[in-house]
Amino acid sequence: MWPCRAVFVDPSLMQYAVKLVSATRKPAQYGLADMARLLTYGASPRATIGMIEGSRALALLRGRRYVLPEDISDLVPDVLRHRVVLSYEALAEGLTPDVLISRVMKAVPVPDKPLAHSKQEAAEGRRD
Repeated sequence: MWPCRAVFVDPSLMQYAVKLVSATRKPAQYGLADMARLLTYGASPRATIGMIEGSRALALLRGRRYVLPEDISDLVPDVLRHRVVLSYEALAEGLTPDVLISRVMKAVPVPDKPLAHSKQEAAEGRRD
C-alpha cells in the first residue's frame, strides 16, 4: 500500500492549484476584475496545501500513483467553499461561494499536458 505523500504531483499541477487559490485573492490578475467586489477575503495559501494533499488521496483512491488535473478540479469546490468570504454585495445579489468558485475555475486554465515532460525524460533515458 502506498502512502498518500508518495503519490506524484506534477509541478504544473501544483502551479495550477496555486493559481486557483491566488485567483480568489487577486481576481483582476486572472481576468476577473468584476469579481473583486464580490469577495471580502479570498482563500489563504493553506488552501493550496489542502488541494494538493486531497488530490493525492483522491488519486490513490482512484488507483493511481500520480495526480491528474481532474483530481484537483474535483476537489476545488470542496476545498475553497468555506475558505472564501463573500462581500455583503455578493450576498445581496444571492450569490454563493460555488458560483464564484465556478467562475475562478473557468478563468484559470488547466495545464495542457501534465506528466508529458516525465514521459519525454523517460523516453530519453534521463533520471533525476
